[in-house]
Amino acid sequence: MLSQAKRCPLPFSSCKVEADRAMTSSQVTSSTISLEMERTAEWILSQGIPSDVVVQVGEASFPLHKFVLVAKSNYIRKLVMESREKDLTRIDLSNIPGGAATFKKAIEFCYGVNFEITVQNAAPLRCAAEYLQMTDHYCEDNLVGRTDDFLSQVGLSSLSSSLKVLKSCEDVLPLAEELKIVDRCIDAASLKACREAEFPSRRPTSWWMEELTLLGVASFGRIVRAMRARGAKAAALAGAIMKYTERNLRDLVRDHSGNGTRSSSPPTDPNLISRQCELLQSIVALLPSEKAAFPINFLCCLLRCAIYLKSSIGCKKELEKRIIALLEHMTVDDLLVLSFTYDGEKLFDLESVRRILSGFVEKEKSLAVFNASDLTEVCSSTMQRVAKVVDVYLGEIAIYVDLSISKFNGIANIVPKGARKMDDDLYRAVDIYLKAHPNLDELEREKVCSVLDPLKLSSEARLHASQNKRLPVQIVLHALYYDQLKLRSAPSESHNKQDSATTRSQVLADVSLIRENEELRSELNMMKMYVSDLQKSQGAKSLQRRPTFFSSMSKTLGKLNPFRQGSKDTSNIVDDSEEVKKPRRRRPLTLVKKPTKPGRYGKKDRRFSPALLLP
Repeated sequence: MLSQAKRCPLPFSSCKVEADRAMTSSQVTSSTISLEMERTAEWILSQGIPSDVVVQVGEASFPLHKFVLVAKSNYIRKLVMESREKDLTRIDLSNIPGGAATFKKAIEFCYGVNFEITVQNAAPLRCAAEYLQMTDHYCEDNLVGRTDDFLSQVGLSSLSSSLKVLKSCEDVLPLAEELKIVDRCIDAASLKACREAEFPSRRPTSWWMEELTLLGVASFGRIVRAMRARGAKAAALAGAIMKYTERNLRDLVRDHSGNGTRSSSPPTDPNLISRQCELLQSIVALLPSEKAAFPINFLCCLLRCAIYLKSSIGCKKELEKRIIALLEHMTVDDLLVLSFTYDGEKLFDLESVRRILSGFVEKEKSLAVFNASDLTEVCSSTMQRVAKVVDVYLGEIAIYVDLSISKFNGIANIVPKGARKMDDDLYRAVDIYLKAHPNLDELEREKVCSVLDPLKLSSEARLHASQNKRLPVQIVLHALYYDQLKLRSAPSESHNKQDSATTRSQVLADVSLIRENEELRSELNMMKMYVSDLQKSQGAKSLQRRPTFFSSMSKTLGKLNPFRQGSKDTSNIVDDSEEVKKPRRRRPLTLVKKPTKPGRYGKKDRRFSPALLLP
């Protein structure tokens, strides 16, 4: 409308003279002047009088009339009065708050055109009026007074309107802050939000939380702090923060229910990632001091966001401390959400998981010391529950090739040994890891299995371990020996129960003897093969003339045959006239020396017991 007016000189010869006349006339009251100005503006518009000044606001240009502007704006009057040009034809107002849209509303007010003041434009109009000095002191019933009345009567009357006004203030800072518009909005909004949290007026009861999500993080934080100062409950504040996070970090925090690890593709734009990082750190700074105010799955999602966005160390540590305080309520899905990337294909750096578990164990140790108990002997039910979760978690991440042995063992060894009643879940994790990493050598497989205690496996797990070709020989021997030990001790178990430490030491000693026996047997087989090769090379005659050690031993063993007296076979009888050196008696290779307690039968006691046959 106004921009369509043609540009040509105003019929009035000088706008400065008219402005002075409007301001210095002592015979007419200010209300009469205001009425006359409005009538003049209406007459100008109705007559289509060409404009005499162009106001530039950014890229927008407004052809206007100086007389109309001077009548309402003291700022423009000063520009006209102080201009060095004889006839000022261009004014630059690019710095006006609210930009071209708000200036257009102010011009409509100057020309007396009907326009609507709303909760969205009230704050920008108030700031623009202040910038243009359109006060009631300069002209009665001016734009400053109009906008102030609207804010008091309509803009701050309800929670929704207060939040909309506050949202509009974000575009006209810092002038809105200087005019106390922001403080008035925050005070009104926090008061009404506290009332809604305590006494809901509509359903759903969380509607006011949804309203808060429309604000910027700075305004939202000020309302949360104002509500806390008014005594709002931590649960209400936590609910508002969760709603706000889900709304403004939608791509990163889609689902914190723990039902899965996959999510939509996270943002890759560096500028967007930087803004989201600042937003996340601001949200973490708003978390209430009550540790149990948030569910642990939500905190795990926040920590995953912090890892992905490379947030500050302080932000990550704050989230880790809150997770440690609630770790007893953690599920396997929560740890998986924390561990995997957003596509669910790769593992994050597991240092955060390790620090969380270590912090929880240290906390439990402190409680054990406080309660004058030993953590290695008796573990709390909380620690046992966490140990089971960790073992199942290890089974879930063991399938990933990029999981090193040190990281796998590092997480498994954080949990105290006494916290596991059974190692079945841990054995399952170890077996999955060995299956997913088939190229490990014997030493590396022994390192993986070092986290296991074979004595804590159930009968089903021991049976599986004894047939598991992926396990190293030592673990298989442990499982087999323990099974046989259980079978032997079953009849007298009710009468004589050995101490667990004694049983463990006996098992380790016997297993070492079994391994030594196995090594001797392999050496004997190698020696037999060597002798066989010698026989083939030298011929049978030379071997008959020169008796060897093994031939002598076989003859000696033949003499020890208990059935030799009743046997009619005389082919193996040795001539008495022939001198044969008698070999030194050795214990049969199928016998194992049974360790005895020193001093019971004297130092020279050398009792032997039947050995366990090797599998």
